[in-house]
Amino acid sequence: MSTDLHPRPLTLVALVVSIVTGIAIGITAHHYIERQADQPRTNLDTFAQVVREIRDNYVDPVDESRLVDDAIAGVVRQLDPHSSYLDRASLTDLTEQTTGAFGGIGVELGYQHDRLTVIAPIDGSPAARAGVLAGDVLVGVNGESLGEATMEDVVRRLRGEPGSTVTLMLDRGDAEQTMNIELIRAIVNVDSVRSRFLEPGYGYVRISQFQNGTGKEVVRAIEALKAAHGPLQGLVLDLRNNPGGVLQASVEVADAFLTEGLIVYTKGRQPSSDLEFNASGADLLAGAPLAVLINRGSASASEIVAGALQDHGRALVLGRTSYGKGSVQAVLTLDEDHALKLTTARYFTPSGRSIQSDGIHPDVDLEDDDELLLAEALKRLKRG
Repeated sequence: MSTDLHPRPLTLVALVVSIVTGIAIGITAHHYIERQADQPRTNLDTFAQVVREIRDNYVDPVDESRLVDDAIAGVVRQLDPHSSYLDRASLTDLTEQTTGAFGGIGVELGYQHDRLTVIAPIDGSPAARAGVLAGDVLVGVNGESLGEATMEDVVRRLRGEPGSTVTLMLDRGDAEQTMNIELIRAIVNVDSVRSRFLEPGYGYVRISQFQNGTGKEVVRAIEALKAAHGPLQGLVLDLRNNPGGVLQASVEVADAFLTEGLIVYTKGRQPSSDLEFNASGADLLAGAPLAVLINRGSASASEIVAGALQDHGRALVLGRTSYGKGSVQAVLTLDEDHALKLTTARYFTPSGRSIQSDGIHPDVDLEDDDELLLAEALKRLKRG
């Protein structure tokens, strides 16, 4: 799951806690609520009654707490593909994703056209090595159809002991039938930033995911390139198959190449969701040409960076149109074991473009071929 995390004020957390507490109180009552004739029935009354009827009369015993959890998860899931109700295991997964080490197969999933789709395989992961591609649709795990399984259920099926195997059932657009790919689970250590020289004077920086320290890592990588051979004449920033991550990290990366102006802004229902992020005034490349590579697996925080640099005319964007995730999620703690990951705002590029569902369109549309893209990027950089 891709996550643009953004803190929210305590007042909203308290409101959500109050609502959930009200539900819990209603459903644990042992008798129907007695109401006066002039008191209207509320939606929460109906919900509480439904839960009680299932608890007391369903043909098989039902655990009431699980029933409530499933009900809340269903409500949140209907909001949008990126909002979810998190239990302790899901919270742990989310923490691991944003800090960079976790066990599993190394794939970022999201919903496209109501189908669970691979946003991007993570660099060097079992999924990437096995040939899983951005755009593959996950239809089953270990021979079992996913059916109505939630994202959290699917993630749990994919996770397991390092060294154990898991088989993915995938639909690929150009394949005539569903394919099965067997992977060996591993501890996935995400190296957020890698760098090298393409040729003397021209550097390459790859960001695989935006984690808490990614901004600082990018700065260190560029400084190391400059220390090796002096000022750079051009740089390729590779954001392909980068599913996103931490919002602040994307702001820091864009800021590394801009001297002034707006990087991104967010708008939501609450005034606290309306934020602007601006450049601080230091371009690490001192104006040297910059090329950004994107594809359909570039999402969320990747699109913030590409969109900001494109809008300011600071970079030439090459590749394929990106995924199109233009929303911000906040993690709202409910209690020690539960939280909401809730979409609270949408983000916009400096020119006011909403990326949601549309994505970033490249300046130069090219097939996602590594050699072709790098050769074209170098050619464009040398033109200045």
